[in-house]
Amino acid sequence: MALRIPPRIPLRTTINGDPYELMVKPYQTLLEALRDEAGLTGTKEGCGNGNCGSCTVLFNGLPVNSCLVLAPEAQDGHIVTVEGLAKDGRLDPLQKAFSQHGALQCGICTPGFLMAARAILDSNPHPSEKVIRAGIAGNLCRCTGYDKIVRAIMAVARGEVD
Repeated sequence: MALRIPPRIPLRTTINGDPYELMVKPYQTLLEALRDEAGLTGTKEGCGNGNCGSCTVLFNGLPVNSCLVLAPEAQDGHIVTVEGLAKDGRLDPLQKAFSQHGALQCGICTPGFLMAARAILDSNPHPSEKVIRAGIAGNLCRCTGYDKIVRAIMAVARGEVD
């Protein structure tokens, strides 16, 4: 008797503070579910194998590569994507700082960097440059380099961005 994998299974989760009920394939990644089922396309796929960090989201408060998490693992979880950073139409200070400091160009890596930076600042509101660099080490940028990204995060940590 062959193992029968159901074509879709229900997934109940919270995304950016809102409850979602999605029908996902058992082998679908969280990245695919966010983009294809929830319609949240801010999270980007860079490599598909966990090496670039472009797909970083916060899952139960921790940064994860959503391309490495199976969607069913998010059952009853809490996910924050880049779309969840802005509140009431106001950009998160990190989003403002990235713009002000030129810490973005093509935009593929930007959502992942923003989410990694949010995780850093949520756990340590005043990190050192060394802590910031270690915290974003799993994210790759091929356009801007890292100094502008680090300066943007440091500006938020110092309270220089509202």
